[in-house]
Amino acid sequence: MIDVKKIRQDFPMIINHPDLIYFDNGATTYKPKRVIDAILSFYENYTSNVERGDYPTAILADKAYHQTREKVAKLINSEAKEIAFLANDTAALNQIYYGIGKKYLKEGDVILTTKAEHASNLLPLYRLKDEKGVEIKYIDVDIEGNINLDSYKELMNESVKLVAIAMVTNVLGSIQPLKEIIQIAHKFNALVSIDAAQAIGHQPIDVKELDIDFMAFSSHKMCGPDGVGVLYGKYNLLESIEPILLGGGMNARYYSDGSIKLKKAPEVFEAGTPNIEGVIGLGEACEYLMDIGLENIHEYEKELRAYCLNKMKEIDSVIIYNETNDSGVITFNIKDIFAQDAAGYLAFHNIAVRSGNHCAKILHEVINSDQTIRASFYFYNTFEEIDKFIEVVKNITKESVIDIFF
Repeated sequence: MIDVKKIRQDFPMIINHPDLIYFDNGATTYKPKRVIDAILSFYENYTSNVERGDYPTAILADKAYHQTREKVAKLINSEAKEIAFLANDTAALNQIYYGIGKKYLKEGDVILTTKAEHASNLLPLYRLKDEKGVEIKYIDVDIEGNINLDSYKELMNESVKLVAIAMVTNVLGSIQPLKEIIQIAHKFNALVSIDAAQAIGHQPIDVKELDIDFMAFSSHKMCGPDGVGVLYGKYNLLESIEPILLGGGMNARYYSDGSIKLKKAPEVFEAGTPNIEGVIGLGEACEYLMDIGLENIHEYEKELRAYCLNKMKEIDSVIIYNETNDSGVITFNIKDIFAQDAAGYLAFHNIAVRSGNHCAKILHEVINSDQTIRASFYFYNTFEEIDKFIEVVKNITKESVIDIFF
C-alpha cells in the first residue's frame, strides 16, 4: 500500500514546487532527500577516489561504492559481480552491442528489434549493420507498440544472433512479454538484450527468472542521480566481451611492448574515475524503492493511469494512442493542435509533460504520428493532480493556445 501523502514529503522538489504537477517521470524522476543526503555525505565525510587509496576515507569510499553493486543486484536478483557502472543507459547499451558485435556477430547474421525502440537501443545496432554487415529485421508491433508474438516466431531462426528490445517502450509504455520472447530466442541460441530504462523502478524485474542475458538502465529514471547507468550481464557473457574504453582502473597490468592484462568483469568496464557519488546515490535509491516495494509502485501507477484514462476518454478533442497498455504512461494528442503547443499550454498551467517524438523517430511508421504528448506517472503523483490536469486539458483549444503564445 502506498502512503502518498507521506511519500511526497520525502521529495524536496515537491516541497519546493508545490504548484508544479510533474507528469514527466519517463524523462527523469525526482530524487528523495535520503538520496541527496547520501551524495552530500560522500562529499562532506569521505571524499576520495575508489580503488586507488589505502587511507581511511578511501576505504569508506570503496565500501560504499561496491555496496551499491550488492544493492542493485538485490533489486534485480542478480549477482553483484554481474553489475557494472557506466555513464547512463545509452553507454551501457553501446557497451553491450560493441561487445556482442565484436565477439559473436559476423556478416549475414540477423538482429531482431522493433520500430518502437528508443534511439539508444537502435543506433548502436545500425552501426553494427554498417560495420559488421549484419541484417536488422523488425518484429511487428501493434498500434500500441506491443510485440506480435506470431511475427516474432516467424522471424526467429538460426541466423538470428541477437534480440534487442525494451522491456517497456518509452513512448507508448508497452510492456513486452519478456518471458516468452527470451524462451523462444534461447531455443535458437540467440542472445537477448533488454533496455530496462522505462521499467526499472516501476515494476519488479527478476533477471534470473526471466533468464535475461544483458540488460541496461539509468539511475536517474529510478529516483537516483544523473550520470550513472547500469550494465547487467550474465557473468560468463560479461567475461566474454571486450570493453569499449581502456584506461586507469580497468587494467591489471600493461607493458612497454604494448601488451595489456585486463581486470575481470565488472571492473573491466569501468575505465577512469567513475561517478562515485552518483553510484552511492543510486545505492540509496535502490534501498528506497525496495522499502516501498516495486509491486506496490506498479499497482499504484496502474490505478493512477486508469483514473486519468477514464477521464481523458470523455474529452472529445483528445486522441489516445495507448489505451490498453498497462504501465504508468498515457500518450495522446489534442485534435488539430501541434503537440508542443499543447504541451506549452500545459506548462503555462504548471503541468510538466513531454512532447515531440521522444527519441523514437521511426515509431511514426507504426502510430502514424510523428509528434505526441506523453504524461508519465510515478508513485508520488496523486489523483488530485490528475483532476487538475484533466481540467486544463479540457480547455486546450486553438484559441486558448493562441491567447498564451501570441
